[in-house]
Amino acid sequence: MQITVRDATTSDIPAIVELYAVGEAEQTAKKPIWALTDAIDDEIPAQIADAIAADESWFRVGCIDDVPVGFIWATLEPMLARAGGERTGRIRLVFTDPDARGVGVGHAMLESILGTLREQGIRHFDAPVGPGQRLTKNFFEGHEFAARSIIMYHADTDE
Repeated sequence: MQITVRDATTSDIPAIVELYAVGEAEQTAKKPIWALTDAIDDEIPAQIADAIAADESWFRVGCIDDVPVGFIWATLEPMLARAGGERTGRIRLVFTDPDARGVGVGHAMLESILGTLREQGIRHFDAPVGPGQRLTKNFFEGHEFAARSIIMYHADTDE
């Protein structure tokens, strides 16, 4: 078994869309609001194509034996003016197919993207993790991430 990480191309979009659908189903099963606030918006293939092509956006696929089994997407976000122009590398999405977890694909994808961001001079990194995502939280904590913010949410209901 060989794990590799490479830049995503437009030919990867169908595989990424399939993986994304599994990831979105996982996320929304735990927190339905995720699909309305943190997911890729409508026109998913086009949004992925835009992310692949955009400047200061890195979209990679993790493969086992050259078969895509995961993806990671990172962008840059400005920090406050008092940060002197520094930016934060934001892991927008990361997903590994459930059948390919626990063998190092996620680790390889994260190390790859962090390396690229560091080459851009980035020293600060964010990776949003939703409530109930204990394994994802553990994954990031294992890479020296720590919580710095929790977003509280409330929705009025028509009861």
